[in-house]
Amino acid sequence: MMNKLRLVINNKFYKKESFFVKKELRSILNLYAKKVSSGDWKDYGLSVNKKEITFDVYQRASEKPIYRISKNLDPKNKSERFYILDRNGMIVKKSESLDALINKIEWTKLKLVK
Repeated sequence: MMNKLRLVINNKFYKKESFFVKKELRSILNLYAKKVSSGDWKDYGLSVNKKEITFDVYQRASEKPIYRISKNLDPKNKSERFYILDRNGMIVKKSESLDALINKIEWTKLKLVK
């Protein structure tokens, strides 16, 4: 009976992620802190489901998120691992690296359309 036990935690073959890793969350929170200090962003929220994890950015807490930084947990293509959605759910940019995605976008040139 004991020989059928398997260690899933810390198993190098089990790579299923269910949240942002520490480095990814640090990158997002650094961006968030800059935008809050400039007065552009006011609030955030996290959404987690089986397919994706999103960091939702709000200009006002009562509205829809103005941006959603998402991590696709089961991408069909490497370039769809991370993506940013606008208020209307349209993909602004996508990348296989979160740092590259955040650094590629010129956040000051993005305008909100109401």
